[in-house]
Amino acid sequence: MKTRIDQILAKEKLNRLDIITLLSVKDTQESEKIFKKAYEIKKEYIGNKVYLRGLIEYTNKCEKNCLYCGIRAANKSVDRYVMDEKTVLDGARYAIENDYGSVVIQSGEICNDSYTDKIAELIYKIKQMGGQGLGITLSLGEQKPEVYQKWKDAGANRYLLRIESSNEELYYKIHPQNDKHNYQKRLEALQSLKDLGYQTGTGVMIGLPFQTIEDLANDLIFMKKFDIDMVGMGPYLEHDQTPLSKYDHLLLPQSQRFHLSLLMIAILRIMMKDINIAASTALQAIATNGREHGLMAGANIIMPNVSDLNYKPKYQLYNNKPGITENSDSFIENLKNKLNILGEEIGWGVAGNSRHFQSRQK
Repeated sequence: MKTRIDQILAKEKLNRLDIITLLSVKDTQESEKIFKKAYEIKKEYIGNKVYLRGLIEYTNKCEKNCLYCGIRAANKSVDRYVMDEKTVLDGARYAIENDYGSVVIQSGEICNDSYTDKIAELIYKIKQMGGQGLGITLSLGEQKPEVYQKWKDAGANRYLLRIESSNEELYYKIHPQNDKHNYQKRLEALQSLKDLGYQTGTGVMIGLPFQTIEDLANDLIFMKKFDIDMVGMGPYLEHDQTPLSKYDHLLLPQSQRFHLSLLMIAILRIMMKDINIAASTALQAIATNGREHGLMAGANIIMPNVSDLNYKPKYQLYNNKPGITENSDSFIENLKNKLNILGEEIGWGVAGNSRHFQSRQK
């Protein structure tokens, strides 16, 4: 006899009630049905390839004061840094020479001409180094459309701007409400990226204080409606030097946040079959094989941190960030072994562009 979950998974399209029902599943066997369905869809539409994004954390300086973030401007205990050009290019060179196929530049949010120009220069030099086939993703926050255009002209082709929550009321519970933290401006920036022809990505934090299952369902519907190309989302992890930490008593246990994150990945894969979905580092912070669980739930992207080891411990968005002392060579060797057991393989030397984006362009 078919269960309610079986009936939902047999549908071509999920409605809001279906999504809420799937997100509410706690039974292990029923959860595995959802993960299995998502993985089958991933194999059919994406294949069993995992694409790498060599992550460079350019600077932990930030002009914003998001209430959940360890590198928020008001946190005076952060040892601030900006990588010099050689360090950035060394990280990019490592990713290119080791056939990652893609590089990501991430930093705190900064808006000024010198920063804009420096990022453009770095993008151009990385692109020259890696050739036209190299994918360059940026995760540098809200900027003016002309800044996005400048960076695209320099060679960037993907941009991740996480909405954090599609619920405006919840958004202002995790951000100050002022000109620097404006929900509508976030949406406008996301639309600008899409209009300019970027492969556009977003994402949310899962298991926030005050967040409901209905909020998470609406997040998935938002991504589907916006017709997003790629997603980076994962469990909310607390940082003890942030204003939001005073609500830690409201949090679900990390194991439940982990489970919810896997369900979010799986349900989104079912809803949006050919997008790119990252298995986030935050998954790994909770479970030793967290990223691998993400892959088996439908994710297809992993972002190994190729930043210089001197800087990795300084980019702490949340407590106990994993991999800050890990050598890039040993990480990849371990990853290859784990993927082999799972029947997955790395797509070496391939940018792994969003098939959803490519289909839309056609």
